[in-house]
Amino acid sequence: MTKSDLKFIPNFFDRYIKLVDNNIDLIDGLKSSETIFEDLAKKLISHQEYRYELNKWTPKELLQHIIDAERIFAYRALSISRLEPMDLLGFDENLYAKNAHVNHRSIEDLLTEFRTVRQSTIHLFESFNEEMLHSTGISSEIKISTLAIGFTIIGHAKHHLNILNERYLIA
Repeated sequence: MTKSDLKFIPNFFDRYIKLVDNNIDLIDGLKSSETIFEDLAKKLISHQEYRYELNKWTPKELLQHIIDAERIFAYRALSISRLEPMDLLGFDENLYAKNAHVNHRSIEDLLTEFRTVRQSTIHLFESFNEEMLHSTGISSEIKISTLAIGFTIIGHAKHHLNILNERYLIA
């Protein structure tokens, strides 16, 4: 399924979904973005403790955020595909980043974890049929479909790749 199969694009998540090519198949998009950060790995190592502003995340904290967010998005997709009636809670990304304690981790380790999480996400979305992909639920008081969450996952990683390129690797 492609973005054109979305019946609606939810507010807030639209900023991520808009970053995904209109014609890309969801599974192909997940697979092709599995190694999205690989080309930056060597550059990130030399910038891993850099903050472009006070109180902004380091590249390692940013990578951990992407991993954490993908896990949460995947949980939401699973829940909505199974017709969970409850509003799925949001999360405080700054609190998660503060408590992730990534200083002891390497960029390579984080990239390995990202690839592992992405593989799990791919398997999850491959398991959904069309009805499950069009299922809708409420997440953080926003109506969203399983399919929209899939494109959000791709776009969220792209969004942060753009930030890494624009704000971290210029130093």
